[in-house]
Amino acid sequence: MATTADFRVGMVIRFNGELHRIDEYIHRTPGNLRAFVQAKLRNLKSGRVTESRFRSGEEVEEVRLEQKAFTYLYHDGASYQFMDKESYEQMPVSSVALGDGAKFLREGETVQLMMVGMDIVACEIPFNVELKVVETVPGVKGDTASGATKPAKVETGAMVNVPLFINEGDVIRVDTRNGQYLERVKN
Repeated sequence: MATTADFRVGMVIRFNGELHRIDEYIHRTPGNLRAFVQAKLRNLKSGRVTESRFRSGEEVEEVRLEQKAFTYLYHDGASYQFMDKESYEQMPVSSVALGDGAKFLREGETVQLMMVGMDIVACEIPFNVELKVVETVPGVKGDTASGATKPAKVETGAMVNVPLFINEGDVIRVDTRNGQYLERVKN
């Protein structure tokens, strides 16, 4: 058992019978009241974020996650299919476990899946990926000076706002955490 003094961002605990990841926490000591820890918890099954308050020093059950490397194969509409790199066994993963970064996954990409037993509860997608632009409005000479952006569709089907000088066929680096354009990749 762990206490609220052991809290850290990314820690997984069992709270109200379900697994939750700590996204944020803060220790508060108001005036003449007892100290408490206020935490934002993300339910690993549903993805919903809730705020909870714990007494300072309260015991919570910490859950240890096993981390394994998997290769992304394809999306079948309902779930994402991954292959274990050691046993070559295929496993379906829900979009909730993958988060928003799933729309930037390319086939053959290696990701780290966090498991409790045989249940996949979270995924660690690379922070940035290189993707080819497949559809966008063509750039015009002189568009490099302004800070304006335009929408572009990348090879995974995701939409990214890019600078005006980006054309179809360009390879760009995208931040998977927030979906923002980082830079154009030189060949």
